[in-house]
Amino acid sequence: MLDASKVEKLTSDLVDQGFELTVLPHTFFSAKKKELSCTLYKSLKLVVQGKKSKEFIEFYLEPEVLGSFSHSIPETDTSLDTSAHIGVDEAGKGDFFGPLCIAGLFAEGSTIIELKKIGVKDSKTMSDKTIAKLAIEIKKLCPHHEIITIMPLKYNQMYASFKNLNSLLAWGHATVIANLVQKTSCQNVILDKFANDSVVLYALKKKGIAIPNLTQKTKAEQDLVVAGASILARHAFCDSMERLEKKMGVSLPKGASSMTVATAKKIYKESGPEIFMQIAKTHFKTFEQISM
Repeated sequence: MLDASKVEKLTSDLVDQGFELTVLPHTFFSAKKKELSCTLYKSLKLVVQGKKSKEFIEFYLEPEVLGSFSHSIPETDTSLDTSAHIGVDEAGKGDFFGPLCIAGLFAEGSTIIELKKIGVKDSKTMSDKTIAKLAIEIKKLCPHHEIITIMPLKYNQMYASFKNLNSLLAWGHATVIANLVQKTSCQNVILDKFANDSVVLYALKKKGIAIPNLTQKTKAEQDLVVAGASILARHAFCDSMERLEKKMGVSLPKGASSMTVATAKKIYKESGPEIFMQIAKTHFKTFEQISM
């Protein structure tokens, strides 16, 4: 715990030492520089992390700030990857109605620990209501995030151009990655694998980007940053679905079930193909069932 009288000195010293300070929820600040992060919570709990933590505590914190105050180094969850990285995931890929949403999230160090504390996990295990609440918290914790929402009309036009869902997905992932790399300079990316690794690599190459440390794996949502991205993507999808439902004046089932087919037939009959292109992904086999 830090003495309240030392907050101003610590803040000033960290700026002088080249730390970049940001204010996160429930903190005085979160200070970061290469291989070291320092977060001071409103409770006056001070958390130091990174490869240079020991040196920072021994040669600065103890003699300059803590004095005779005791400190402890928090236990680390060895299963938790707190290295700086970008996580990417999508939502809406298997839903006949609604958009395709791809989200990316950058986080590191204590921020990743905070993601765990607020309950971030794979969005598929959560209700839409919980996802909506968490999405707000994630955006506060992680100012560097990127969300692409491709509404059905644009999606159908893009699919006609790409002629392949994986190529369209790869373009979306590459776009999100490129934007976050530009913002953060982070070269460590994890995404939920949806095709052969070469598909995303090719999409990145077309954008002139090479990622030295790009990991594509199934069940990537086990990583907290990817899980956070999955929540942002799902929230964007649900939010867009609500707007489409208000526009159409009808409930749009998620997925591609028999209920989806029945609803689609009714809307198609009443509204016609031009309107339908604005609410559904027409390359699905479901579309063949209702347009015959």
